[in-house]
Amino acid sequence: MTQKTALVTGAAAGIGRAISLRLAREGIAVGVLDLDLDGCKAVVAEIEAAGGKAVALQASIADRAQVTAAVETLRAALGPVTILVNNAGISNFIAFEDLTEADWEKMLEINVIGTFICTQVVLPDMKAAHWGRVVNISSSSAQSGSLEQVHYSASKGAVVSMTRSLAQALGPMGVTVNNIPPGSVMNTIMSEANRHRFQIPPETLARSLPVGRLGEPEDIANAVSWLVSDDTSYVTGQTIGVNGGRVVS
Repeated sequence: MTQKTALVTGAAAGIGRAISLRLAREGIAVGVLDLDLDGCKAVVAEIEAAGGKAVALQASIADRAQVTAAVETLRAALGPVTILVNNAGISNFIAFEDLTEADWEKMLEINVIGTFICTQVVLPDMKAAHWGRVVNISSSSAQSGSLEQVHYSASKGAVVSMTRSLAQALGPMGVTVNNIPPGSVMNTIMSEANRHRFQIPPETLARSLPVGRLGEPEDIANAVSWLVSDDTSYVTGQTIGVNGGRVVS
């Protein structure tokens, strides 16, 4: 494979945008997928302006038909998809006693089933190449828990477990599967929308971390870049915290 092609979900902004830009810098063609098509087009424009290759894709990751159509478009434009970054997800804050079955179903539909669908749809290309990289983006709340986010933390915990099992299932095919649970990362859609809900003020949290600062989307993108490289063929089934040294169980 002289030209690798990646699909990055939730890529119109924040961590997904940073990952798309970083992979493009590494010479990887990128499918920039999100519900926000205009945001995807803006990211594609950035990539192309820097000399990279990318295509904007619109789909709900929980809709298999939409994902399949998007992957077919990507494959036709840029070649077989052998790198997948499952970054798309949703988050909200609801007190446990107020949670409904509908709240749980929506959270699991996007964060868990969507991750499953995207991985299954791109797998044939990885099998054919006998080479593939899957990186799941979960959350440090899967390890530490989160107040008023029982459903969200549980969904991201499922992604952690899915990563371990997929690594075993897909390893014989030449496909590695790893997981990054971001911690204390700012300048994302979720962090900015929920800043007022932080249990600890950002400045105080930054001082509590060994590195003395909060994370940026590019910190996650740097780790993803390593995990999708040829250098990580012996790294699979791992949860690699990118969190500034935050202690999680």
